[in-house]
Amino acid sequence: MSEGAPSIDLSNQFLIAMPGMTDGNFAGAVVYLCEHTENGALGLVINRPIDINLRNLFEKVDLSLDREDLASRPVYFGGPVQTERGFVLHDSLDAEGGHYSSTLKIPGGLEMTTSRDVLEALSNGAGPSRVFITLGYAGWGAGQLEDELGRNGWLNVNAEPAVIFDTPVEERYDRALSLLGIDRSMLTSEAGHG
Repeated sequence: MSEGAPSIDLSNQFLIAMPGMTDGNFAGAVVYLCEHTENGALGLVINRPIDINLRNLFEKVDLSLDREDLASRPVYFGGPVQTERGFVLHDSLDAEGGHYSSTLKIPGGLEMTTSRDVLEALSNGAGPSRVFITLGYAGWGAGQLEDELGRNGWLNVNAEPAVIFDTPVEERYDRALSLLGIDRSMLTSEAGHG
């Protein structure tokens, strides 16, 4: 960590791409940050559905998916890193006492699981009631996210799970902005205009 760099933890926050974001992976993106430490950050883009639904994904890993509430839901592009790997964001299972072999508990309540057992539980009609599944994730090296924030690449705000699980995908960017009390028309890609 560089000298004098603030030690901030943005886990369980949304990163909202500013209009000037030039990286095609993140232009117009809302990212849910699962982990943020001095070693870097890991997050999942929540507003980029891809051309595959959950039933197709389960078939690819030789599982059936009998939960009709989930079968036609899209899989999402979670970010440009490890795009062949699945990441499952879900409600905490503490109340039911369940857990999976590779789960990251995110401060604030959600959990992110990368092991097959969560898919097996869903396949059997069990598992978490609310799930959001991506292929790939967004990753930042040590100090990289702080640098991007310092250059006004992102806005950040405390995450609201309803934006991930209950908001139509085309409304997630504006809904995340509304958590900050602003709307898209207030944003500009030019700093210091007017």
